[in-house]
Amino acid sequence: MNQAGSEQGFAAPARDAVDLGYGPSRRADPRILRQIARAVGGAASVVNIGAGTGAYEPPNRRVVAVEPSDRMIAQRRPGSAPIVKAFVESLPFKDGGYAASMAILTLHHWQDPIAGLHEMQRVSRRRAVVLTMDPNKISEFWFYRYFPDVAWADSLRFPSLTTVADALGGDVRIEDVPVPHDCRDGFLGAYWRRPSAYLEARVRRTISPLAMIGDDDLLNGLRHLSDDLRSGAWESAHSWLLELDELDVGYRLVVADYE
Repeated sequence: MNQAGSEQGFAAPARDAVDLGYGPSRRADPRILRQIARAVGGAASVVNIGAGTGAYEPPNRRVVAVEPSDRMIAQRRPGSAPIVKAFVESLPFKDGGYAASMAILTLHHWQDPIAGLHEMQRVSRRRAVVLTMDPNKISEFWFYRYFPDVAWADSLRFPSLTTVADALGGDVRIEDVPVPHDCRDGFLGAYWRRPSAYLEARVRRTISPLAMIGDDDLLNGLRHLSDDLRSGAWESAHSWLLELDELDVGYRLVVADYE
């Protein structure tokens, strides 16, 4: 989600969607942060690729962040990891320069995901960690039925988990990343139990796929969702969700070990 633009390494259509910045609605959810930190493990040095504002950089590690967007860099908190302005396909680091590499919800914005994943493998001695979406799960999340153009785009933008695993190499495991009902980070799947949030402009501004579809498609989806919430049709169809504390909406942590 972090690295967009017409520059090398990032998909041009996403530039305006994410380069404006995230603001307070995009902050690390502590439960997801703990899962990412466990996946990174005891790696003493970590390069965070597509770091954005650095929300999920694990604590108590020597972290170097890679981010090409000046606006994202400007939003990093004082005292956050040092930043290198670079592109994912040509990381300016030596082979095995870091114990671990990580890329959190950014892969789908890369111009060449395979090349970027190969670079992650190259610069990592022990492990690479990628948080992404399983495109095979898109049809199961109710949100996409209101915004079919987003579903179509995301099905193309997210590489398959097999593709990600093969490109990373090593000994790969894949973990489900359930989304809490009160998720603090406002990524696309965060509001699965809070559907009215998608009607708020401040929320939509931090969800790049909604900023990338045409106005007519966006308005049609918002109108359909608003009508279903007002009539009770959404609750009637999805009342079972209201009993859940967390939900698998397709986010996956792909962890490749090289030792």
